[in-house]
Amino acid sequence: MKDRRKRDVVSWSRFFWCTLFVVSSCVLYTGFSFSTFRLLLGDKFHPEKIVSAWRPPALQAISGDSQMNSATISIRETVILPDQVLIFLKYPQSARLFTKEDLDCVYFAAGKSSSSSQPQFKQPPNQIDGADLDDQIIRCPLNPRGFLVALALKSGGYIKPGPIHRWDSLVYEAMIDRDNTTIVFVKGLNLRPDRLYNASRFECVYGWDLRRPKFLLRSNVISIAQEIVRCRTPFSILNNPQKVNNSIKVSVRLKGRGTLHSIARPALQLNRDSDPTARKPYEMCICTMLRNQARFLGEWVMYHAQIGVQRWFIYDNNSEDNIDSVIASLVDNNFNISKHVWPWIKTQEAGLAHCALRARSSCKWVGFIDVDEYFHLPTGLNLHDVLRNQSESSSSDVAELRVSCHSFGPSGLEHMPEQGLTVGYTCRMMVPERHKSIVNPEALNSTLINVVHHFHLRDGFRYVNADRGVLVINHYKYQVWEVFKEKFYRRVATYVADWQDEQNVGSKDRVPGLGTRAVEPPDWGSRFCEVTDTGLRDRVLGNFRNPITKLLPWQEDGGILDVQNMGLSRL
Repeated sequence: MKDRRKRDVVSWSRFFWCTLFVVSSCVLYTGFSFSTFRLLLGDKFHPEKIVSAWRPPALQAISGDSQMNSATISIRETVILPDQVLIFLKYPQSARLFTKEDLDCVYFAAGKSSSSSQPQFKQPPNQIDGADLDDQIIRCPLNPRGFLVALALKSGGYIKPGPIHRWDSLVYEAMIDRDNTTIVFVKGLNLRPDRLYNASRFECVYGWDLRRPKFLLRSNVISIAQEIVRCRTPFSILNNPQKVNNSIKVSVRLKGRGTLHSIARPALQLNRDSDPTARKPYEMCICTMLRNQARFLGEWVMYHAQIGVQRWFIYDNNSEDNIDSVIASLVDNNFNISKHVWPWIKTQEAGLAHCALRARSSCKWVGFIDVDEYFHLPTGLNLHDVLRNQSESSSSDVAELRVSCHSFGPSGLEHMPEQGLTVGYTCRMMVPERHKSIVNPEALNSTLINVVHHFHLRDGFRYVNADRGVLVINHYKYQVWEVFKEKFYRRVATYVADWQDEQNVGSKDRVPGLGTRAVEPPDWGSRFCEVTDTGLRDRVLGNFRNPITKLLPWQEDGGILDVQNMGLSRL
């Protein structure tokens, strides 16, 4: 009897651990928050210990390439844009990157497993972007209704389709800022421009599988405006940067409704620990977004190098020309340029905000202009002189210089000018159209609100308008028709209608009298010509032309020339 009672008694230690197991199981399976764990278990509980135990399911890949037989290559995500499909590949560390010569885009009938059916047809990729094993992007022609797109190796075999997302409702980029907040770029909230919204209606969620709400970390949204959400980053995310960069996604949820699909992993921003008050390596930088503008890039970069620009951030929005070779040639000739793949359509405001964060640690001032826009200094000064004079003549609270834009017309030309935009186009409209800005990125408002032409600044900072006699922008907006008609393809700004769309036809963003079709008017060559302006042309021909060959730098060696060899001053 004595022995039986001894066997029926449960020790306090065993009772404690059993109770702990039951409580933990209830929390995991009834949707309790991580704050409940802390209340139950005290400060020693760390959410990352649970998060790090999750693993995303592996996506099987089939490969006929002899170099890939022992490796698993998967489609991480697929995003369907209105005009093409983005396929994000993930490689093992030992693999080599595919090229356009290796792959075909293949199309299967929807509802049939790609492992048990043959593709109906195939097409070559539009382009392949990126040199990252974890994020190479294959751009395929848009799949017809009723078909799914996958990738086939020309040497045999194919890679199965991955998770598919619609572009009109997607979290597409994210980064962790140096204040440890997460900045999330979102498509589908449809918020109005230039406005701050009620952050309490939203929350950010983190996890490997966003379809399982019981296993997500949640955090408060600090601000939300346009396509940008800033939220508090959970400590467990900050404490596991390698796992975050490789696996964990972040998304946005409107409370009471579902969570948006996401392909965004909150990578840590480069140089995020840099001192905001430290001296920047570069006085003047430029951010731009472009598509198929490689033929204009050499002139644009070389000219601006002469007037004080030291660093260029190029955001490539689905180019299909030879932009990589042009940038490589410029880099070989000592121009400090980096290309960032930005495939997201109608996201110019978000892209410029993203670029401002990247440039902030190295650039004191950043100009936000397009490749057909040129800073012009009629007095012969350079940008450093203007910015220095502005800083010395005004109080230190000036953080933005707004520069008026003069819009130039075709100037009577029928074909692209051989000597470049700055020399060929000499006739413009009398009244400036809008402005663009040079900004101190340290002074940007944390919401990162911008309307392409300027940003919102933090409290305590202000903007000034540049004197037109000192600094203006020559905007070669209305070029010869063969160039201008490409603008009908797609506008990059989020809140500006495409010219082919039947909406806001009377908007100032449209060209008067053109309508919605890319049909050349008979008098196109003489339009938008109210004032003859040869100021920039005269400066370029006087200071840039090779005295021996009479050629400009962008005309030499296929458009690329080491400007230092011409005896011109490089800043």
